[in-house]
Amino acid sequence: MKQPRNWSVLLGAAFLMATSAVGPGFLTQTTVFTQSLAASFGFVILTSIVLDIGVQLNVWRVIAVSEKRAQDIANAILPGLGLFIAILIVLGGLAFNIGNVGGAGLGFNVLFGISTEAGAVLSAGIAIGIFLVKEAGKVMDRFAQGMGLLMILLIVYVAVTSSPPVGEALHRTFVPKKIDIIAIVTLVGGTVGGYITFAGGHRLLDAGIKGKAALLEVTTSAVSGITIASVIRIFLFLAALGVISKGLLLDESNPPASVFQLAAGNVGYKLFGIVMFSAAITSIVGSAYTSVSFIKSFNSTIARYENWVIILFIVISTLIFVTIGKPVHLLILAGSLNGLILPVTLGTILLAAHNRKIIGDYRHPLWLTVFGALVVLVMAWMGGYTLLQQLPELFR
Repeated sequence: MKQPRNWSVLLGAAFLMATSAVGPGFLTQTTVFTQSLAASFGFVILTSIVLDIGVQLNVWRVIAVSEKRAQDIANAILPGLGLFIAILIVLGGLAFNIGNVGGAGLGFNVLFGISTEAGAVLSAGIAIGIFLVKEAGKVMDRFAQGMGLLMILLIVYVAVTSSPPVGEALHRTFVPKKIDIIAIVTLVGGTVGGYITFAGGHRLLDAGIKGKAALLEVTTSAVSGITIASVIRIFLFLAALGVISKGLLLDESNPPASVFQLAAGNVGYKLFGIVMFSAAITSIVGSAYTSVSFIKSFNSTIARYENWVIILFIVISTLIFVTIGKPVHLLILAGSLNGLILPVTLGTILLAAHNRKIIGDYRHPLWLTVFGALVVLVMAWMGGYTLLQQLPELFR
C-alpha cells in the first residue's frame, strides 16, 4: 500500500539537513572561495551539488529500506563499527557545535551589541527550549523551515543589492578559468560530511517514514535538502561575486560580514547578524539532535531521555565556548576527522545496499553505487591528506 506524503515531515527533514549544513563555516567557506576563484566558483558549486545528491540518495534510501539508523547498519556489517562511527560523529558534532554556539553569539553581538558569550548563552537557551516541548520533533521541523526561509530571503536581497555579473557567473559555471579540487571536496564535506549526512535520514526514520513504499518520499526529501542548501550557497556566491567584481576588499577577519556590509551598508551588516544567528542556531539544533541519534540505540536510558541528552549536549558545547572559547587544535582535528567520516560512513552504506540481510529484496541502483564509490575514494584521499598535513600542528 502506498504511503501518503507527509509534506510537513518531508520538508522538515530537508530543512534540518540543509540548515545543519548552513552554519558559520558554510558562510565563511563560500565567501572565501568566491574571493579566490571569482565566477569560476560556480563550477565548484555545480560539481559539489551533483556529488551531494549522490551521497544523500545513497544514505537516505538505505536507511529507509533497512529501517535502521546508520550506526545499527554499520554494526550489522561489522560488529563494533557502529560504535566507532558513533564516537566519530559525536566528537565531531560536539567540536563543531562549539563553533555553532560561537556563531550564534556573534549574530547576537552584531544585532544588539551584547558580548558574544552572552549571545551564545541566549542562543543555547532558545535551542534548548525546542527540546523542552513535548512535540519537539514537530517544533524542530517548523523551526528549521522558518529559519531556512528567512536566510534565503535575506541572502537573495543582498545578492540583488550587490548587482553581481550573472552572465559571467553562468558562463564560468560551465567553462571555468580554474578548477579547484580542494574547494570541491571542502564543499562536499561541509554540506554532507559528518553528522549532516544523516540528519534528515534519521529524522524521517524517527517520524515513521521508512520502507520501500516510502522511497519516493525519501528521495524527494533528500533532493529537496540539497536544493535548499544549494540555493543558499548560490545566492551567497552571487552576493560575494557582486562585491568582489567591483574591486572592493573584504575584511579577512570576517569575510561574510564584509559582503553584507559592502553590498547593503549598515542595514546589510544587521542582516548579516540575522543570517549568522539563523545559520548557527539551526546548526546547533541539527548537530545536537543528530549526534544523540547516533548513541540512543546503544542504551535504552539515552533513548528514553533523548531530549534531555540533547539538551545536555547543547549545554556542554556552550560551557566549553564560554569558558575556553574556540579550542583551535580541537577544531582542526575535528575538521580533519570530519573529512574521514564521510568515506567510512558512505562506504558502510554502500556495502549495506547490497546485503540482503539488511535491505531485503530491495535493489539499489547501480549508478548510485558507482557514484557513491567514487565519492568514497576521493574523500578518503583528501581527508587523509588533510589530516596528515595538520597533525604536526597539534603536537607543536
